[in-house]
Parts: sequence; structure tokens; C-alpha cells
Amino acid sequence: MCRLLAMTSEMPQSPIVAIRALDVMREGHDGSGLGLFMTDLGGPFEEFNGAPVLSGIFTNSGLKRLDQIMMDVGFRTKYKISIKIPKTPPPGVPRRDVYLIRAYEYPEDWEGLCENEIQHRLMTIRLQLRQMSHENEDMIVFSFWPDVIMIKEIGDPMTIAEYLQLDREELRSRVIMAQGRQNTNYAINLYACHPFFIQGVSTMTNGENTAFIPIKEFLMSRGFPGYVGYQSDSEVFTHILHFILYRLGGGIETYKHVITPLQDDDLEQHPNGIFLKHLKNSCRRLIIDGPNCVMGCLPDKTLFMVQDRKKLRPGVVGGKPGLYAFSSEMCGLDEAIPDRDKSKDVQPMHQDTAIIRPHRQEVNLCRQTEPLPLPH
Repeated sequence: MCRLLAMTSEMPQSPIVAIRALDVMREGHDGSGLGLFMTDLGGPFEEFNGAPVLSGIFTNSGLKRLDQIMMDVGFRTKYKISIKIPKTPPPGVPRRDVYLIRAYEYPEDWEGLCENEIQHRLMTIRLQLRQMSHENEDMIVFSFWPDVIMIKEIGDPMTIAEYLQLDREELRSRVIMAQGRQNTNYAINLYACHPFFIQGVSTMTNGENTAFIPIKEFLMSRGFPGYVGYQSDSEVFTHILHFILYRLGGGIETYKHVITPLQDDDLEQHPNGIFLKHLKNSCRRLIIDGPNCVMGCLPDKTLFMVQDRKKLRPGVVGGKPGLYAFSSEMCGLDEAIPDRDKSKDVQPMHQDTAIIRPHRQEVNLCRQTEPLPLPH
């Protein structure tokens, strides 16, 4: 199992808050890795909102290769965080040359492009960099997207946080998702470390997905270049959500109807039963097999949490107006937001989608038995 903590705040927070919450849940992860997703950025990156930010790990030669590639395309650096690290890493953490977080100015010839084309080009460049990394193993690229920072590393989460000095003032955000990893692979691959990301959509999972192969094959058959990779069976959760949002035009309320649809008898009684039957039949190969607890973030900074019917990977949500969090365990929530009204904590059930909208004033529970909201 892994441990997860996702938080959303009106005021930018340090990732160390989420990592401390992982630390108190350490009995549920083995210290084999840390994954961080940050968006709605504060600090200096807030000034460059809209500029694409590249996050990754590079060798010195890989960094030189990256610089040449980006210059050839026409990108120019606007701002970067320099993470100076000791020559000797702590036990369990690999030796790296450069952890890179860099905001770029768009190429001049991108002016006038529509948003969809810009998004497609950014994704294509990230995929090209990832593919090129296989040649020399000199770069690991986690994200290349506006208003997004991702950090992943092998080792104990708290040790990594101290080693990389993640409590620095310039590294703040209003949305943070953090995973303390439980290694279930024979070799630890950072691309298999949650959270996963594609075009503004990010998810992380505590659990396993034995329906991974048919789901992967369905997604890869859609002809979308971003549905690749899959070093982890949980990456499909991110791509399913992307497929629903971008290809089907659905909202987060549709997500559970795809991954864990209602039984046919229940659909007979549902106000949107005809539509949901069609959706179930069309997306049958995207039905998951758990147990799973999935937390994620939408492009508009909405946070959500869902679980499957088995509900063997629980999650809890709590907080106060302006500051809420999802956690794998109550003790993680206590660490992240100790001064909340605990009587208002919620443990969503298997038909619920817990949703915290960008205004961060309340937690909404959307039940699968309820009518779907009308499209805007």
C-alpha cells in the first residue's frame, strides 16, 4: 500500500506540510519514494502564470542537451529554482546532478496559436524528451505545463524533503498532492511513482488495478499520443480521467460512472439511466478492479477523491473554509489541519465522489445514484 495526502488552500502552502502528514502515516508506506504534484503556484512562479514549467532530474550532460533542444525550439528561460545538493546523498537516495524546475517563455512563432494547439505541442515536447531520455538515461522529465511543478525521488519522503530543502520560500502552492510510496515493483522506476500527470490532469492511487492490461489497451487504441508509458498500473486512472474530460466532454461527476458503474438494476431506476447504460457499454473496458482509493486534481484546480466498491483503501476528508485535505488516514489529516472541526470530517462511501471546488469553501459529495448535473 501507499499513503496519500492532497490539500487545497487559499494561501500558498509549503510541500513540507503534506510530507509531514505522510511521515505520520509511515506505517503505510515503506519509504521507497516520494512523489509531489503542485499547482496554483505561489511565490515567484505566480508571476509567470501561463508560462510552461519544466520539472525533472538531469545529469550535467543531459542538462546541456536539454538547453540545446529548448533553444532550437525557441524557448527561453524566464525563471528557475536552483537546488544545490550535497555531493553525498543520504542513504537510500540516488546521487543526482541537477533537479530542475524552470519556467520558459513561449517561442515567438507560437503567438496566435489556439489553446488546444499549445497544449498539444507542450505534451508532444514532454513525450519527446521522455523518449530521448531512454537513449542516454540522462534526463527524467515529469511535467512540462503552465502552473505545475512535479518532484519525484527514491527514498524516505522526509529525508528527501530535508535533502532537497523543499521548505524553501519560493516553493509554495495552493494545491499539493503527495504520495509516500510502497514499492510493488522489482525495480524502482521514477516514472512509476505517483502522482501521474497529463495536460492539467493529475491523479494518485493507493491500491492496485488488476484490470490494467485491458484498460491500457483500450486507451492506447484511441489514437491519442499521450496515452503511453504505463510503468505503473495506476497511471491509467489519470488517462481515464483525461479521456472523460477531453474526449467525452464529461465532468468529474461522470468519472465513477465509468470506472465503477452502477449495476444494471440500479441504472433502471436512475434519472439518467439511458445515458449511463450507453456510457457503461461504450466504456466497459475502462471498468477498474480494485481495491483503490484515487485522489486527483482537475485543470481548474478542483480536488476529488473516489473509492471502489471493495473500499479496502479508505480515505478521509476534512478541513475548514479556505483549507481542506484528503488523507489515507485520520492521523495524516490531523497533522495537516490540526485546528479543524473534526466532527465535520467525512469518510466517503463507495458510491461517492468527494469534490472540493477551487473556491475551497466546502466539501461536496456527489453520489452515483443522484442525477448528473446539466452541462454548462
